[in-house]
Amino acid sequence: MIDYSDIAALIPHSGRMVLLDRIIDFDGHTLSAELIVRDDGLFGDKHSVPAWVGIEYMAQAIAAYAGIQSKLAGEPIKLGFLLGTRRYISNIANFAVGTILTIQVKNIIQDDKLGVFDCKIYGADIEISANLNVYQPPIETKLATTP
Repeated sequence: MIDYSDIAALIPHSGRMVLLDRIIDFDGHTLSAELIVRDDGLFGDKHSVPAWVGIEYMAQAIAAYAGIQSKLAGEPIKLGFLLGTRRYISNIANFAVGTILTIQVKNIIQDDKLGVFDCKIYGADIEISANLNVYQPPIETKLATTP
């Protein structure tokens, strides 16, 4: 059984860079997560965070999805990279601090390195959507050498 409550154990982030608060749901193709917009000044100020930070929220949800997949396969958490998005549609300019957001990611296309995810963020009067392209390089194995 995988512990979904420890987000830092599922993604390659630590400290204040762990932006998700909890995993709500997970299956083989989707993940839903939740967070409360923080006022720690990491991306915004004491009143709001720019809506473009939603891309990072989505990327961390994808990382959590990949982390759970790795844990289920008995593999270590792997580093991944956000390549970009073809579109980011937001009905707001900023997230108010204290707002509860639900992030949903759905795996559309996946091979051994590249993936495309349909992503959405919901909250009170908030609707954001994007398709994120991600890359996960293979884990390099160090070969033992003899002197």
